[in-house]
Amino acid sequence: KRREYLIVRIRYFFACQKILWTCCNRILERTYTHLLPEGGTFALYSLLRQHVNFSGSMPMPVTRLASDINLKFHSKKKKLPSKMREFLERSTTAQSVITYVVLIATSMVMGDGALTPAISVLSAVQGIQSRSPKITQDHVVILSVIILIILFLFENYGTSKVSFAFSPIMLLWFAFVSLIGLYNIIKYYPPVLKAVSPLHIITFFARNKRKAWEQLGAIVLCITGAEAMFADLGHFNKSSIQMGFSAVVYPSMILAYSGQAAFLIKNPSKLSTTFYSSTPEPLFWPMFIIATLSAIVASQALISASFSIIRQSIALGCFPRVTMKHTSEKYEGQVYSPEVNYFLMITCIVITYGFKGGPQIGQAFGTVVIWVMLFTTTLMTVVMVVIWQTNIIAVGLFFALFFCIEGIYMTSLLNKVLQGGWVPFANTAFFLAITMSWTYGRRKKNEYDAANLVGKQEFIKIVTGSSQVPGICIFCTDLMNGIPPIVRHYVKHTGSIREVMVFVTVRILPVRSVLPEECFLVDKLDHVGVYRCILQYGYMDNHNMDDDDFIVLVVASLKQIADNDEILLLDSAFTNGTSFVIGRTILKMSITRNCFKRFVINNLYRFLQKNFRSNMSSLKIAPGKTLQVGMHYEI
Repeated sequence: KRREYLIVRIRYFFACQKILWTCCNRILERTYTHLLPEGGTFALYSLLRQHVNFSGSMPMPVTRLASDINLKFHSKKKKLPSKMREFLERSTTAQSVITYVVLIATSMVMGDGALTPAISVLSAVQGIQSRSPKITQDHVVILSVIILIILFLFENYGTSKVSFAFSPIMLLWFAFVSLIGLYNIIKYYPPVLKAVSPLHIITFFARNKRKAWEQLGAIVLCITGAEAMFADLGHFNKSSIQMGFSAVVYPSMILAYSGQAAFLIKNPSKLSTTFYSSTPEPLFWPMFIIATLSAIVASQALISASFSIIRQSIALGCFPRVTMKHTSEKYEGQVYSPEVNYFLMITCIVITYGFKGGPQIGQAFGTVVIWVMLFTTTLMTVVMVVIWQTNIIAVGLFFALFFCIEGIYMTSLLNKVLQGGWVPFANTAFFLAITMSWTYGRRKKNEYDAANLVGKQEFIKIVTGSSQVPGICIFCTDLMNGIPPIVRHYVKHTGSIREVMVFVTVRILPVRSVLPEECFLVDKLDHVGVYRCILQYGYMDNHNMDDDDFIVLVVASLKQIADNDEILLLDSAFTNGTSFVIGRTILKMSITRNCFKRFVINNLYRFLQKNFRSNMSSLKIAPGKTLQVGMHYEI
């Protein structure tokens, strides 16, 4: 009995300590929230890319321009320690390690979007089995699948409408668990609140040693959920998260865990059904309904976070483009992707039905959460040293404390890999294969473009040898310097060009938003009527080229560097209409190359190219003004 008592106490102790850890993390986030507007590993990575010049054959290369120093966001950054900056900018190995850590962590969180709804809904619905012996586990699984389908179909209404409908549910949930917890504390064991002291944890490990370490894998679900708060920041403002966590979530969880611990001290035999067993009989059905609805809310939060993470991945060029719909006029970060939503729904249903609601699904969920926390702690440490310039002793204490705590949890969960813990790694491998295949293919395409640029004399010959048509041609290209090789292909088959040609490149900066006056970078090329324009956006900016307002802004920017004759030419061309030319390239790797690389380019990357949206699809160009030119790249 004493051993069971101690096990119950340690579960509560670790839950309380993790809640305290989350609270401290929120305080840290609040201090630097202006630097982390969207949260998550990508926000931390964006900070590093903003302050450190990543170079080399990176999966996600960034082109630095001399004009970057004049951008508004650069003027806010601190002066970096020269040795640290030189080391990171010189060491391509360190840059690659950081990038791959971010990609793995992001892939895990995207996989978490399928695990969270499954375990949340199953955990809530399983309580119904205690009401009748005729209700089997199969009935629970079927009911859970129905609820999950309804949940995913409800996603297209957007976070604003969903949060408006779910907020009363969450308030009822926290009120119920708080009052029930307080009731159990008073009735069964009031001194349980002393368990907040970490001394009991030390005592438990001193007495049980290896068994105490093994118990960590069983209680990891008590500490999950905090990782979603980082990923979901783009859907809510700062003050709502701070007030909600400090005034509602934290005190409610303290009372809820304390009440369950007090109940188990007197009723240790009901360990497997603690939540519903500790609920007073008259409140069972109201609690069952509220618990099921709150599980839906928790699932929706991470599903929405998955949309935000994939959008940030697309903006940084490491994930193929999917449909992204804005669901709020007020918050730019609230997006919805139907392709991602239905993929997560199918995956979630397969996991729910495959595990039949067994304990393996909980072990899978705990594994992915701890690994994401480890990666976030590591990346946070790098940011604290490189960007925030925190005292090295404080950084060392931060890293040692949190990495050790999370590392111990991670090692305890390793023996759960064969018991369901392999699922998050399979999900991660799937998303990572997509990410790495896409980034590798994009890099090889950029290398081909750079090696086959149209030279100055060749371009002049092309322009003078072609008939000129009135109007403006916006030629969209990924290159920021030089004339892309697809221009040869275009002129060869059309035999003409517009009297004004503007090579437009969309550049995504590692910041949330770019000021309007910093959006356009324009320059004249060697021939009259030929210009280059770089459109600079943050990863949360709206890329709209569908109306005449965009052309007006482009022409106005070009007039700032044009002489009188060129201004007249621009005005005349504008009145004659505008067309957009978009290149569509197909990569093929020769048989002389490595067979694995050939498989990645010729199969995986080509499949992604065919089945996902093109890079220019996010620009919202009017279809009636668009001409697509295809070209075969032999690499």
